[in-house]
Amino acid sequence: MIMRHRLMSLASMLLFVAACDREVPPADTVPAATVESIPYGANAAASGTFEHDGVTLYYETYGEGPPLLLVHGNGFSIGTLAAQIAHFKGHYRVIAMDSRDHGRSSDSNEPLTYEKMTDDLAALIDHLKLDSVDVMGWSDGGVEALLLGIRHPAKVKKIVSMAANLNPGPQALYKESDELIQAMLTSMPDSVRNTPQGKRELKVTGMMTKEPNIAPAMLERITAPTLILAGDHDVIRLEHIVEIFNHLPNGQLGIFPGSTHMVPYDDSAMFNAAVERFLGTPFVKKDRIADLMKSYQKVMGELPR
Repeated sequence: MIMRHRLMSLASMLLFVAACDREVPPADTVPAATVESIPYGANAAASGTFEHDGVTLYYETYGEGPPLLLVHGNGFSIGTLAAQIAHFKGHYRVIAMDSRDHGRSSDSNEPLTYEKMTDDLAALIDHLKLDSVDVMGWSDGGVEALLLGIRHPAKVKKIVSMAANLNPGPQALYKESDELIQAMLTSMPDSVRNTPQGKRELKVTGMMTKEPNIAPAMLERITAPTLILAGDHDVIRLEHIVEIFNHLPNGQLGIFPGSTHMVPYDDSAMFNAAVERFLGTPFVKKDRIADLMKSYQKVMGELPR
């Protein structure tokens, strides 16, 4: 996960991530005291683990209903999705997992890639004996959600991808976003750099300088209805977001006004409502002209004579 406008040292970013895990934002439909009493991301009563590709992966599940897989961003963990878990668990079986090299999942001995994390998600779906799921991913999780539709299409019903990118660097990111990543890599003190936590953070952050590398044409393989979301002041270039949308056979696009990359946290009510409407409404592919004319004829027919 990367933020725009204000460069932060890596130490500051780590403090911010830790705060997100501790101070759970209240969901829009659940009393604050209820949300804060549930330690999302550290809830033994809802947790499980399994092994995949030599990594122990930690996950939590909540609620009953159609399965909904939530995927966190870079450097984050299950706890940063607290507002989404609290909202959706009332009518979905919500599943969230710490990615490899993140949170309570173990570290891997190989370079971290979006493809490996995506295949971990597919393994989780198999582990839970589910045929297919809806998936909502935020930031790096949005990249994984798209890759799940590309690499494991039979496992996905609908996809929501919040602020994903197909490429690293200025092709997809605003200049100050790219500068933030570089600052995070160079500002770590030597006293931290060689610790287990420091090595993990360098690995996780460093991945963003090399990945993802997804050709836009690959998105055309995604058959699942897909909602592409971003803030109007996101770290991802808006033209890049539109490019992603333009390559989806069954896509919808939503841009949140007055919002940054952090809108799932900053305004969970607005974000959750958009996701819920998409997941709960039958997908209808729109025709630019035919559907315009249907509405045009209706509105003209309703005018007083």
